[in-house]
Order: sequence, then C-alpha cells, then structure tokens
Amino acid sequence: MNIQGKEFIFSEFGVSGREEQVRNGIEKFASKLVDEILYDVTGSLICVKKSKRKEPRRVMIAAHMDTIGFVATYVDEKGFLRFAEVGEQPEAYLLGKRVVFENGTVGVIGIERREHEKKPVLEKMFIDIGARSRDEALERVKIGEMCAVYSPLAVTQSTLSGGWMDDRIGCFVLMEVMEQLGKTPHEILFVFSAQEEVGLRGAQTSSYRLDPDIGISVDATASSDLPEGERVGSCVLGGGAGIKIMDKSVIVPKRLVQHLLGIAEKRKILHQQDIMSAGRTGAQAIQLSRGGVLTGGISVPVRYLHTAGEMCAVSDVKACIELVRAFCEEELPI
Repeated sequence: MNIQGKEFIFSEFGVSGREEQVRNGIEKFASKLVDEILYDVTGSLICVKKSKRKEPRRVMIAAHMDTIGFVATYVDEKGFLRFAEVGEQPEAYLLGKRVVFENGTVGVIGIERREHEKKPVLEKMFIDIGARSRDEALERVKIGEMCAVYSPLAVTQSTLSGGWMDDRIGCFVLMEVMEQLGKTPHEILFVFSAQEEVGLRGAQTSSYRLDPDIGISVDATASSDLPEGERVGSCVLGGGAGIKIMDKSVIVPKRLVQHLLGIAEKRKILHQQDIMSAGRTGAQAIQLSRGGVLTGGISVPVRYLHTAGEMCAVSDVKACIELVRAFCEEELPI
C-alpha cells in the first residue's frame, strides 16, 4: 500500500454532484494504467482495463467519489449563511466544525445562542465565514454553492483518519488495485461513481450503461466496536476486509459470498463478514440494473461515519486491496 501520489483522493473537494476535482485527479492517475476512460452523464468516471481473452467477462468494481455536505440557501444581513444538507449528516457532530467551499472559502458551523442548551437542529445552525455583511458574504459564497466539513488526512502506523473516508478510502483501494493488477482473464471496469450519498445515482447509470456480468461495491461500513456503542453491524476495526452478507439495500447471493470467502481463505487474507443494519451502498444499484447483476461488496470498516474524523485501520485497507485484486485475478462464480 502506497499513499504517495494518491494523497489528493483524501483532500480534493467532492460533495455529491460536485465531484469534478476528485474525478480530474483520478483520471490523471489512471490515464497510464488503463486502456480506456469513459464518462457518465451523472459525473462518474469509468476506467477500463481490457483482457486478451476473446470473450472476457465484464467485472464492475465500484467506489463512490462523493461525500456528504451542505448547500448555502440564504445569507442574512450580518453575513451568516444558512444551509441545507446534501446527503445525511448527524447534527450532533456539526457544531464548531470547519467547512470548506468548492472555491476555497472556509467557515465554521455555529448555532443560535438561545439553542446552545438544546438538542442541535440544522434549522438553527449557520456557517460563519467571517463576513460583516450580506454583501460581503455574497462576494465569497453565492447561494447554491456547496461545502463540506473538512478535516485533513492524518496517517499513523496503524490508522488513517480524516473527514472524507466514506468513500475516498474505497477509491484509494481501486487505485491501488489498478496500479498492482497485471494480467487478468476479465475486462475490469473500475467505476468511480458520483452522487452515491443522494441516491446511488452514478452506480445506477454506470451499471446500466456497462451491463457487467458481475459487480462488486467497495465502500465504508460502520465499525461496531465503540465502548457501550450500539451494534449497528458486524465489522470491527482491525478485523480485515468486510465481505458483505447484507445491508439495508442488498442481500448478496450465497454463491458470491462463498466465492469471496474462499478467495480470502486460500490467499490468507484477513477478513470478516459484513452485516450492516443501516445504510446502503452502490451494490443495490448494480444488482438491480437491467435484468439483474450478480453483485457483492467488499467493505472497509470505518469508525465515526459521516463525521469530520472518520477512522480506518491500515491493516483493513491492505486486506481490501488484496481481496479486490484477487477477485479480479480469479475465475468467477458465473
């Protein structure tokens, strides 16, 4: 695993529907590693690695580029911005957090003084960009511009943490596999999808267009190992690559689960079974495309999902890279 040269994936702006900066960085990275690059009208990027087989199977490996964020909806006379959600973000984690707009403007999320002792609600919050008037604020941020809570990437010997791990860590896995993958019997369709956080849109349109024989969604999954925390899933930090069994949107066919478990066991890849009681992934969109696609998921366990400090284990990321690469190299269960 080598982060050098791929740091941009964790820092480029990419709120749902505004993924251009992320997409441009991935395209530049992939241009010398794949045979063809395609674009989707939703903003998704498709990187194709072809096979020398006469009639290869088409394997779609997808991770989403977008992150949750906010859109400016109103500016008051004092220059404070009101906002709405783009995707879902827990209000309890927002107060005092720094946000960054696509144009680089930085602000801080505050709340009306009378609301400090109450449960925080989005309607009572604002973004303070340091403006002294409405006109000054509008010079920096226009109505309709988007922003996201931002926390720079922090790397330790055992963990990665930052604000946009969901699902830039999945994009990083795909980039690593793209770089490491040699000959493959299949045509590999690396899909970096757009607008996942607002309805799995890029995965849906891309899978319909590509009509793959089989698909894998690589995404973050909730790590259920916090002290006295709710068991929202079965994965834990440090437990290895999550092989998806089900989430709220998909139940993975048994033969594909067994195939992935078999690969992990044969290659001695650290792994665990991923059952998530909340949340959806792009696997749903791929599985329901056209007449249906055999679809599974490989997950990176992440603590503090949809916050400014999402955290994952280096060992789990490495295991996911190994498992996705192995899946691309092995014969398929179809």
